[in-house]
Amino acid sequence: MGNQLSIVGFSDDLAGDFHRINAQWIADMYRLEPTDRDVLDHPRERIVEPGGDILFVRDAELGIIGACALQKTGERQFELTKMGVVPEARGRGAGAFLLAATIARAFEIGCDRLYLLSNSKGAAGVRLYEKTGFVHDAGIMEEFGKRYERCNVAMLYVGPVARSA
Repeated sequence: MGNQLSIVGFSDDLAGDFHRINAQWIADMYRLEPTDRDVLDHPRERIVEPGGDILFVRDAELGIIGACALQKTGERQFELTKMGVVPEARGRGAGAFLLAATIARAFEIGCDRLYLLSNSKGAAGVRLYEKTGFVHDAGIMEEFGKRYERCNVAMLYVGPVARSA
């Protein structure tokens, strides 16, 4: 494949990439909701300053191709949110690479409870989350699922999944 992927941390000059990447996939599959617009327009204020983080995946040839955020939602609790990879870079392993780095980052910054909200329409993403150690969780759905009209999947990170040979 020859692609070299690397992880890049948030800086204000990447805020436009965060908005572009996420607004594109959300608009393609759903519609931008007010909570999406707020976070995408103010990533430093809504994610970074309250104690979260945003990571990007950079491809050596294509530049910034994906983003994922950790939004602090409680004491030692984070939502993995706004994860997207641009269409022209899908299928290169960038999503899995970015997800692994974001999970590791969550625990570096003191996470005890990591969850995500999604939609079954994004089946490839849901499968990736399941393979990575997230499980469907009715409690997460009840507690946080109402934040988005489109949410019909809520998952809790329980750790790496054992692989059968």
